[in-house]
Amino acid sequence: MSVNVPASLSKNQYAYLQRTFDSWFNVAEGGKRGGKNVLNTLAFALNLELHPDRLHLIAGVNISAAKINIIDCDGFGLANFFEGRCREGEYKNREALFVKTQSNGEKVVLIAGLGKDREERKIKGMSVGMVYITEANECHPNGLRECFDRTLASKARKIFHDLNPKAEGHFYYKDFLDFHELQQEVDPEYGYNYGHFTIFDNMSLTQEHVDRETAKYDKSSAWFKREILGKRMALEGLVYPMFNKDFHVVPTVPRTYEKYWISGDYGTMNPCALLLWGLSNGVYYLIDEYYHDGRKGEPRTDEEHYDELVKLVDNRPVSRVIIDPSAASFITLIKRKGKFRVREADNAVVDGIRECGTALQQDIIKINDCCKNTITEFGLYSWNSKSTEDKPIKDSDHCMDAIRYLVKTLKITVPKRKGFIIH
Repeated sequence: MSVNVPASLSKNQYAYLQRTFDSWFNVAEGGKRGGKNVLNTLAFALNLELHPDRLHLIAGVNISAAKINIIDCDGFGLANFFEGRCREGEYKNREALFVKTQSNGEKVVLIAGLGKDREERKIKGMSVGMVYITEANECHPNGLRECFDRTLASKARKIFHDLNPKAEGHFYYKDFLDFHELQQEVDPEYGYNYGHFTIFDNMSLTQEHVDRETAKYDKSSAWFKREILGKRMALEGLVYPMFNKDFHVVPTVPRTYEKYWISGDYGTMNPCALLLWGLSNGVYYLIDEYYHDGRKGEPRTDEEHYDELVKLVDNRPVSRVIIDPSAASFITLIKRKGKFRVREADNAVVDGIRECGTALQQDIIKINDCCKNTITEFGLYSWNSKSTEDKPIKDSDHCMDAIRYLVKTLKITVPKRKGFIIH
């Protein structure tokens, strides 16, 4: 057997771990790379070894997230802790991890996805000893509530949550944490254990690694305050404040491109934006754009948009047309024509925006100055400050969506240059 040994814990992490043995509700919140998953998984595993109940539950926004963040956990998850003593399988038609403890028999850890409404029905009726929910504030509130109910009969009730911060008005704080924080203030023996962690708590990272990771962020940005410092705050202002026309906009001149793509946000009544991209020396150039707003002129049909797509490509060897996954009729038309290969875009909004911001900051996206609509949208595309979720305002966003589709779907990486990390 070869078991990965976690790095030493910071004093902050160790204090949280110790409190988990006497607390029933344990919440690890904070910035990225703060070791929250490893810490909660370690606490869950240690408690599992001695727990009197047989059935337990782990969950995430989906089953895959629960497996990746808790069972695998970068090689430090339950599969590592119970190396040689666990196996994945099914328990009464539910996915599960079977664990042989050293002193208390076999445990069954059920695995569930709780990201959507009504998914809580999958865990109704069961009674479990402990629950660990990763990315808890990304899960549906009904699923979170159901997990509290499922542990009421536990002989040693314990619930673990980990999460990255959201806006202060997010439902998770108002509907869950605020109540338990108040109970803990009233009764110090209540059993609510809260820990806040940042990248500076992660003893597995060298100072050089921490410096390189934090250097990716504008220190005054909301992203830095949330993802590095782990502060709860709403995103506001421009989505891409790092966009600089003097730097990111370049002359429309001939270049040698190694590869071409089209990315598009499709609409008939709403605007349709099709962007032509070329890769040159590690930089993705927006070569040209097609933009038509059906609200300001005659709406165009799928066929008419397709004709404009052909003109935009102009016989270039385009690798893929990466298109809005909701554009079913247009995707069908492109496939039927047989001229271009189509790929439905990855539409993860917030992650995609984050990756686009990184690409802009690290100089791997440039915009030709002929792409007027795209340049205009960069100056207008803003966060919805009235929302408790991370949502941009749905206006002046069609070229922005098309850019995000390219970056997120192709998983654009940073060239190996001094001071940058490949991700």
